[in-house]
Amino acid sequence: MTDPWNRLEAAFPSQARQPGAPRQAPLLDVRGLRTAFHTEAGAWPAVDGVDLSVRCGEILGLVGESGSGKSVTGFSLLGLIDPPGEVIEGEIRFDGQDLRTLDEEQMRQLRGNRIAMIFQDPLMTLNPVLRIEEQMLEAIQAHAPVPRREALRRCVQALEMVGIPSPEKRLRSYPHEFSGGMRQRVAIAIAMLNKPDLIICDEPTTALDVTIQGQILYRMQQICREHGTALIWITHDLGVVAELADRVAVMYAGRIVETGPVAQVLDAPRHPYTRGLLESMPARTLPGARLPQIEGMAPSLAARPVGCAFRPRCPSAVTRCAEQAPAPVQEGDRGYRCYVPLAQTPRDA
Repeated sequence: MTDPWNRLEAAFPSQARQPGAPRQAPLLDVRGLRTAFHTEAGAWPAVDGVDLSVRCGEILGLVGESGSGKSVTGFSLLGLIDPPGEVIEGEIRFDGQDLRTLDEEQMRQLRGNRIAMIFQDPLMTLNPVLRIEEQMLEAIQAHAPVPRREALRRCVQALEMVGIPSPEKRLRSYPHEFSGGMRQRVAIAIAMLNKPDLIICDEPTTALDVTIQGQILYRMQQICREHGTALIWITHDLGVVAELADRVAVMYAGRIVETGPVAQVLDAPRHPYTRGLLESMPARTLPGARLPQIEGMAPSLAARPVGCAFRPRCPSAVTRCAEQAPAPVQEGDRGYRCYVPLAQTPRDA
């Protein structure tokens, strides 16, 4: 049987480049990104000086606790921050062009076409009063004059690719006629319709069962490898990142505190927060033993401490940590922000 993705690729080849063609420069290069939310008490930075990049065919895992700024970072990249939020500083270069210089119409042409986002809540993608068919056709025809019959064929193939049974029939369904997991699969199919160059995924497999989650992760990895698609996978699940990503960026209180190749960062973390996340994973705890955890809670926007934001929860904090936030340190392919970095010793050594 022909693979649904291969048939979708044949019907709708990538518009931006030939599959597998490498690029030396990052497809997406973000520098000094700051996003703040304005209140009567002032402007509170949810994203505070984020630097990250991703190349064609590369998968970047963006991880951290809830409230660390991961999702806000994803929304900021696509210009989806609504008032009272605002991107106040930084460059977001996509294929060499700063997205912050584009007007809303130019951004609309990029969204869903060359850049797609898959949200944690599928109802952020799906209109409850329109059939799935209408929504998928609109996603295709908004960017290219595709005949209806050909567009419908692509819709069917995209639904097949994410494991929707009887796709021709389900195209006529409304979102409320699907389970939560099935709605998420439809949202993923819509994001992939136009073969984007960059996909930003905000925990899209949270509502899926383990089997379908594995299938989607495998398919996303296959797409990136075979077609040169860049992927940013936003999650709190380090297990998923270990299996899926090439590089990882660990985020805390609006800043990237550690980044580097997945195997190196997860095997020998340099930042105490990264190590805390790893030690909190249930898979590392013996049956019946107390689950380790990072003491305390992530700070709110209005209560971030002076200096290193992780200092109140850090077992290695020193006086200097309370005085000034540490600057980024680069060691080859790895980077971190910490005055007292952990030794580069594998965790299981």
